Amino acid sequence: MRFTPRNARLAGAAVVAVLALGLTACSSADSDSADSDSGSLGTIKVGALATPAGDILNFVSENLADDAGLTIEYTDFTDYNTPNIALSDGSIDANLFQNATFLETYNEQAGGTLVSVGEVYLPSAAFYSDKVSSLDELEDGAEIAIPNDPTNEGRALKILAAEGLIEVTENPTTLNDITANPSDFEFTEIENATLAQALPDVDAAFVTISFALPAGLTADDAILVEDADSPYSNVLATSAELEDDPRIAKLYELLLDPATQEYMNETWGGLVIPEAQ
Repeated sequence: MRFTPRNARLAGAAVVAVLALGLTACSSADSDSADSDSGSLGTIKVGALATPAGDILNFVSENLADDAGLTIEYTDFTDYNTPNIALSDGSIDANLFQNATFLETYNEQAGGTLVSVGEVYLPSAAFYSDKVSSLDELEDGAEIAIPNDPTNEGRALKILAAEGLIEVTENPTTLNDITANPSDFEFTEIENATLAQALPDVDAAFVTISFALPAGLTADDAILVEDADSPYSNVLATSAELEDDPRIAKLYELLLDPATQEYMNETWGGLVIPEAQ
């Protein structure tokens, strides 16, 4: 090829382009190295219901996450059905709203492989009533509203059985597991998210804290609060693929941090019981 000034300019431009690419690559490598050296874990997307889990995640994000090199992106959910679906399809990296039994039930029904990282807190559930001040005051044939999901329905039935009001099988999940109902209570199965709103229409209702607190219900309003030794502590859940991800491990560590536990105790006065370290 004949060498001309135009060819010279093209060759020079090519050299400049190669040099620029090399410098960009070096810059990118230096940046990656800097991120690695800084100890930054990056961003983790976590789904939860607003109360109490969302509040807890926001506390961790605002007070502990930066120093740990973790950025938390919180996604708010309003029901118990969608957080596991979002975790399964990769929309989020973890969720915090359910107990281990609920998680196992989801995996069985949906063919999922979600895993529990560990327990974080017990969201105490309670029976509430606008008509009586204790369960003992419920008359024969009283209507009691309970959640319609197997885990929390069984949870409510177990509490009533422990109080001697009914008898149930060892692991109840539906009304069919009631073996004795001497007071002929009428049980109404209702979507968990709407149980608080059903209170005026029934004699008593079992409401989990995620929906009780937003409705203005507190421990003082309850006619019976779940015992602190309840096996229904909420767990941090993630996918099997992310189980060993350092972001997951760090988030779990921060959720068990003494500062986080103190926040739970001060904010909810015993209704949200931190998992002991």
